[in-house]
Amino acid sequence: MSKLAPEGPVPSVSGLYAGRRVALLTQHGKERVIAPVLDAALGCRVERVSGFDTDTLGSFTREIPRAGTQLDAARRKARIGMELSGLPLGLASEGAFGPDPMTGLFPWNVELLVFIDDERGIEVTGMAQQAARMAHLLTGEWEKAEQFARQAGFPGHHMVLRPQGQDGPRIEKGIDNWVALEAAFQRARSQADNGLVFLENDVRAHAHPTRMEAIRMAAEDLVARLNSPCPACGTPGFWIVERVAGLPCGDCGMPTREIRALVYGCRACGHRDRREHAGMEHADPGRCDNCNP
Repeated sequence: MSKLAPEGPVPSVSGLYAGRRVALLTQHGKERVIAPVLDAALGCRVERVSGFDTDTLGSFTREIPRAGTQLDAARRKARIGMELSGLPLGLASEGAFGPDPMTGLFPWNVELLVFIDDERGIEVTGMAQQAARMAHLLTGEWEKAEQFARQAGFPGHHMVLRPQGQDGPRIEKGIDNWVALEAAFQRARSQADNGLVFLENDVRAHAHPTRMEAIRMAAEDLVARLNSPCPACGTPGFWIVERVAGLPCGDCGMPTREIRALVYGCRACGHRDRREHAGMEHADPGRCDNCNP
């Protein structure tokens, strides 16, 4: 049982992917934030793969629902990129938006990256999450639309407009300047039977700088995991597979729900390594169900 810092990876995978080409299927500019992170840390060469419309796998503007989970979609993108490029190494990103996990009151963005290495038969994921810039408004007044757009981060964050309401089939995407926004608003209003226009953030990666930053952070997380080899077989991706609760209360000594150890695991050979929290022997009594029922 080791006493290493709980979140720190073991030494890096030296040169394992140096000079290797990695396929990245994207049509929304994600290579701009993913490639610099992986290329610098791993010595690989992330290459953008085109020739497939990734919006057909699911669109944030709701015309096409995503099939399966967020991870399923990322895997499928990575596999398509690998097939198109003929490379054994593939990478893909998939985002999701929903309510924040703490209160459920605010929009939240989760970004997932999956790295597939068919030579070693492994799949490693990286993730980042943060508060999302994802707002919407239904209005028939340009002044209110203009005010909303400013609050929503426009023009840096692009806009999507629909006549009538949020489920209207007519959509204008990628609006990135004030002249285009006002013209699109007037067009949409003239097309709406109720005279209303639904405005929302365009959350495609290239149109949403806040989301692009989350993708970059997910790439950093992926690198940390890839640079953590199994101490038994050397396979990349030796990372946390279990969090063990039960840190004893500093007052009564009873087990609490606080984490006392992390279990790292290998995806290839199954090796496990339990690592106690260094320097954390007791939980705050304020976190104890016995002292504070």
